[in-house]
Amino acid sequence: MTTPISDSVAPSPNMVAIARKQRLQDAVFHRVTQAFSLLVLLALAGIIVSLFINAWPTFAKFGARFLWYVEWDIVNEEFGAAIAIVGTIASTGIAMLVAVPLAFGIALFLTETCPVWLRRPLGVAIELLAAVPSIIYGMFGLFVFAPVFADYMQVPLQSLLGGMPFVGWMFGGATNGLGILAAGIILAFMVLPFIAAVMRDVFEITPAILRESAYGLGCTTWEVVQKVVLPYTQKGVIGGVMLGMGRALGETMAVTFVIGNANRMPNSLFSPGTSIASVLANEFGEAADLHFNTLFALGFLLFIITFIVLALAKWMIIRAERARGT
Repeated sequence: MTTPISDSVAPSPNMVAIARKQRLQDAVFHRVTQAFSLLVLLALAGIIVSLFINAWPTFAKFGARFLWYVEWDIVNEEFGAAIAIVGTIASTGIAMLVAVPLAFGIALFLTETCPVWLRRPLGVAIELLAAVPSIIYGMFGLFVFAPVFADYMQVPLQSLLGGMPFVGWMFGGATNGLGILAAGIILAFMVLPFIAAVMRDVFEITPAILRESAYGLGCTTWEVVQKVVLPYTQKGVIGGVMLGMGRALGETMAVTFVIGNANRMPNSLFSPGTSIASVLANEFGEAADLHFNTLFALGFLLFIITFIVLALAKWMIIRAERARGT
C-alpha cells in the first residue's frame, strides 16, 4: 500500500528561508558580474567615441587619403598616416617572425624534453623577463644592442647581401644599429616571454593520458606535439601569439628608442622609420590644433588595426574548429 505524501515532508520554514537567501545571493552575484562586464564594454565604447571625436577634424579634412598620404608637415598642417602604419606593421611583423618560433621552441622544451630540475628555474626566468618594463628594453636596445647589431650584423649582412639582385635593396642604408629591423628584434625580445609563457601553460594542460597513449603507440616527441598537443591546445597557442602581437603593435618606448624616428618611408630594413606609438610618444606633448587631432586619428587607426588582428585570430580559431569537426 502506497503511503500518501503528508505535510511532514514539506520543506520547513528554515529551509525555505535558506533557499530564498541563496536565490537572492545568486541574483545579486549575477547582476554584479553582469555590471562588471557591461562596465568594460562601456569603457571600450567611451575610448572609441573619444578617439573618433577628437580625430574627426583630420578625417574630415583628408578623408580616406589620410591612410596612404606620406606627407608629415606640422607647419603647413599636411599629415598622412602611411609612414607610421608601414613602420608599425613592418616592425611588428619582424618581431612575430622572430619571437613565435623561439617561443614555441622554449615552450616545447620546458614541457616535453627539459629535465625536471631545470623546468622551474627556466620558467621563473621567462616570467621575470615578462615583468621587465618596456623602457628598460629600449635603453638596452639603444646603448647595448644597437652598437653590437651595427658591427656584427648590419655590416656583414650589407657586405654579403647588399649587392644581390631582388633582395639587395633590403640591406641598404646606414649601418648605425637603428632602424626597422632593430626595432623588430627588440620587440621580439619583449613579446617572447609573453608568448612562451602562454604556450608553456597551455601545453601543460594537455592530459597526460593522451601523451602516454601516443608514446605507447610509438610516436616520437615531435609527433606527439604535432598530433596531440597542438590540436588540443590550438586556441591557447593562437591566443598567446595574438597577445604578443597586440603588445608589439602598441609598444611605445622600446620602439621609440631604436626605430630612428624618421618621418619618411623606409626603403630597407636598415632604414630609420617611425610607428604610430612612437609618433604619439614623441609629438603628443607639443601638439596643437590639427596636429593634435591627427595624433588622435593615429591612435584611432592603431585601435582599428589591433581590432582587425584580433578579429582575424578569432576567425582562424572558428574556421579551424569547424574543419576539425567535419
